Amino acid sequence: MRLQGKKLKLVPQDTSIDFLGSWKVTFSLSMALMVASVIAFFSIGLNFGIDFRGGTSIRTEASQPVDVGAYRSAMAELALGDVAISEVFDPTFGADQNVAMIRIQAQEGTESVSPAMLAEVEQALRAVDPTLRFTSVESVGPKVSGELVQSAILAVMAALGAVLFYIWLRFEWQFALGAVAALVHDIVLTIGLFSILQIRVDLAIIAALVTIVGYSLNDTVVVFDRMRENLIKYKKRALIEVMNLSLNETLSRTVMTSVTTLLALVSLFVLGGDVIRGFVFAMIWGVIVGTWSSVFGASVVGKRLGVKRDWSKNDTDKGGTQFSTEP
Repeated sequence: MRLQGKKLKLVPQDTSIDFLGSWKVTFSLSMALMVASVIAFFSIGLNFGIDFRGGTSIRTEASQPVDVGAYRSAMAELALGDVAISEVFDPTFGADQNVAMIRIQAQEGTESVSPAMLAEVEQALRAVDPTLRFTSVESVGPKVSGELVQSAILAVMAALGAVLFYIWLRFEWQFALGAVAALVHDIVLTIGLFSILQIRVDLAIIAALVTIVGYSLNDTVVVFDRMRENLIKYKKRALIEVMNLSLNETLSRTVMTSVTTLLALVSLFVLGGDVIRGFVFAMIWGVIVGTWSSVFGASVVGKRLGVKRDWSKNDTDKGGTQFSTEP
């Protein structure tokens, strides 16, 4: 990073990085990470929140430090089934602001924990800490949670379908498939990371996945647009050279966009509180893998499928057809 005059430069003005020279290595790495993510998803699974599993989520606050073990022992006597208790940490909390999150599975034959059972839970926990109070109680029934899972999957699939259609009209089918492949890469890696780290997945995370699709698409379209211009401008240069040139010409914009976005996201992650921390974490990871896939993923897929020199007409001579024989 350097200052030129009054302008901040995160990358040099003219770069000549051979991004696609080692495409086999970068593409193999991406594929390996995707396979690992799929294996993690099926072997470990996602830590679905109350939104998708059904049940009741209780947020407590107390003046005394949270004793998760004592809370769990008090709850065990109520025989509520699967109960998860975790302490919530946040740098914005005061010294006397000790917050815990208690998640109780959906009860047999009921949509949520009954008011009478909530009163018993509160009484049991106050026996451990008299200063404890419930600050929020959220309940989701099993039927509703199942519908939310289906809606979430449909939302992500619809976003990918819309992207495929848009890129197909804007550019060509080769780039359309490259863009969708990059988006699938970003989503699969994000789901894999959440599965490995067992971060709670709720509706906010689904919103983050759709947002990642939009962010990654924006970056990919900028690169593709420059490639289209350069393919028409440099008609005698090899396809891989034109693609590398385009990636280098948009590198400054790509880095600046990613860095400024990450600055805002990291600030939200540190100071935004635990309520949005999962969403922000997903966005941070999405920006990182989205930048990677825009440079090393979408372009590689487009290169292997072959693209035209001139999008304004159908090519009839060999000089402007698919780059199936490019070096």
